[in-house]
Amino acid sequence: MNGFFETLGTLGDLLLVVFGFGLIVFVHELGHFVAARWAKIRVLAFAVGFGPAFVSWRKGMGLRRGSSESEYLTRVQKHPDEMRDVGTTEYRLNMLPLGGYVKMLGQEDMDPTATSDAPDSYQNCTPWKRMVVISAGVVMNMITAAALFVLVFMVGLRVEPPVIGSVLTNGPAAKAELVGIDTTGSVSDPGPGLEPGDEVVSIDGQTPRHFSDLAVAAAIGEKGVPVRLTVERPGVPGTLTFDVTAEESEITGLLDFGLGPAGSLTVIEAANDADRALLLESFEALGLTGLEPGMELVRIGSDTDVRQPFELIPVFDASGGEPIELEFRGESGTVVISAEPVAEFEQTPVPMGEGTITHRHLLGLSGVLMVAADASPDETRQGLQPGDVFARLGEVLYPSYAAGIAAIQASRGESMDVVVLRDGERVPLTVRVGRDGLIGFRPDTTEDSSTLLSGTVLGLRAGASSAGESLDPLPGSRIVSIAGTPVTDFRALRARLRDLTHDTLNNADATHATVPVVLELAGPVQDDGSLARESRDWRIERSELERLHELGWRSPVPQALFEPLRFVDRAENPIAAVGLGLSHTRRVMLQTYLTFARLFQGSVKVEHLQGPVGIAHLGTRLADRGLIWLLFFMALISVNLAVINFLPLPIVDGGQFLMLVYEQVRGRPVPIPVQNVVTLAGLLLIGSLFLIVTFNDVTRLLGF
Repeated sequence: MNGFFETLGTLGDLLLVVFGFGLIVFVHELGHFVAARWAKIRVLAFAVGFGPAFVSWRKGMGLRRGSSESEYLTRVQKHPDEMRDVGTTEYRLNMLPLGGYVKMLGQEDMDPTATSDAPDSYQNCTPWKRMVVISAGVVMNMITAAALFVLVFMVGLRVEPPVIGSVLTNGPAAKAELVGIDTTGSVSDPGPGLEPGDEVVSIDGQTPRHFSDLAVAAAIGEKGVPVRLTVERPGVPGTLTFDVTAEESEITGLLDFGLGPAGSLTVIEAANDADRALLLESFEALGLTGLEPGMELVRIGSDTDVRQPFELIPVFDASGGEPIELEFRGESGTVVISAEPVAEFEQTPVPMGEGTITHRHLLGLSGVLMVAADASPDETRQGLQPGDVFARLGEVLYPSYAAGIAAIQASRGESMDVVVLRDGERVPLTVRVGRDGLIGFRPDTTEDSSTLLSGTVLGLRAGASSAGESLDPLPGSRIVSIAGTPVTDFRALRARLRDLTHDTLNNADATHATVPVVLELAGPVQDDGSLARESRDWRIERSELERLHELGWRSPVPQALFEPLRFVDRAENPIAAVGLGLSHTRRVMLQTYLTFARLFQGSVKVEHLQGPVGIAHLGTRLADRGLIWLLFFMALISVNLAVINFLPLPIVDGGQFLMLVYEQVRGRPVPIPVQNVVTLAGLLLIGSLFLIVTFNDVTRLLGF
């Protein structure tokens, strides 16, 4: 029953989006219509939508089902004197309510030869007036967008502030170069890298209002060119300035800083009973037994003055591996959880295509790619199940996370044979890799559940020391024990290695360049079901031991566990709202133009563009957040429609405007043959782009 009502809600949101888009198109065409009437050009039809007329109205003839055009022309030919009081304009609502048009006498975008010698035709109007008519639709869209933005900022929009909540390890923001310190007092050099809690006060000299401004700045930035971010950091008087060079995201394919928004102290809420059950399962898997959706974090260890969830990070980092008490409070009462820190492992960036992928390992040893054990049914496709471990992925045996993702992405658009370990059995599957490089599962590794070892990883041999002797285990082997002590997962493996090598590392008189560690390995499983066991001496270099002991701990409570930190962005008064509306209209317009520029430069790809299907899908998601978000979305669409319509491309208003400029300067119109060629080229270009973006939208929605 809940699914039925959710479907109804989504359908209602979709209808709202379609209605809103129709209004924006109506306003655009109304601009053309009003300007044409002002220029005394005869308007034959003012239509909302395309295709056959559903209903129409004409002055003197009234409402008609379908079009009144044929009846009007017949009566004009037979009784012209009786038609003087009948309007020349037909107002139509067409069958397909997407788009619209104004049909003027002597002007047809698709047929440049459809000219007219009548005194009130499009051709007999002076070129500068026709320029006004052509540009009036775009002007109306800009006015509409500004008005909508003014309304939105008068009421207030609930958005994420430009405060950093998380920084991707080894991501662009973590490697950002500190280029300036402007403080009111003495401060030690904070070193490179942005940090959680930093509030961004400037992006290349522009003041951001929302966290989304950071994502936009990265996505439309020039590839390889750093973006300058100025931040205010808690505990540091003044500002810090960093240069951040965005890199292509492994998930979206867009340039990205590797930043996440700040969170509130409230645990995410559940929309329904099914979501609540899934959340409780996730909390249990994280070791947060007793936590419930909607609770608030009120204490971290002995600190009761908790303000944001990123404060968990330094506390667990300094924990030394000891549990930290977390106190949550909600309507059902208070729960105190002893949270176990999560052991950190080495993160090595490995080149892949034009970007990099992070290889997570422990002195070269890494776990095997698997389907997340707590993945929901919606997060697994093509026969995969939560907890499946990849014994083979294409030609790669027991792939690590990095090797597995690389193998999948190398098979975009193709079928791939895989073998997974499920409940002790090997299950063969054939999966289809989508054009986005995905097969439909939430990835994880076996590191938290076993000591299963992966095979070759993108040129980084499993177990290989940088200058030492390679352990070189067979893919699918497991570490049974270290120096006689059993280990069951990578956390235990890390802890035992640190214990065994602690004294050697801290002995300043030690002369050994390497430290031998005895490992017992088992596996992989033989054809007869047996496990081969062997002991190995693994010699670890002192430099690697230093890296091992530098590894810290992180919080077991992910930032995504908390509701985003939001504030109501509202203007102080109507005048300020007008200023915000105009400023936001200008900003969105420039961002749209920059998007097209980056499209030609290659940092934004065609697959990143949204067509009508994608726009409708995005609109339904935003409409679900409330009327103000829907109005904000419509303002964005209105600006984008204006920009796209005024690009110097054939068929759209911008191309028509350029032809009128030519006519105004040269004193004669562009030759008809040239107009025909340009119109055909424009039709092919826009039609092809429409098909491509629509295909991309549909494949994204279907998960291909």
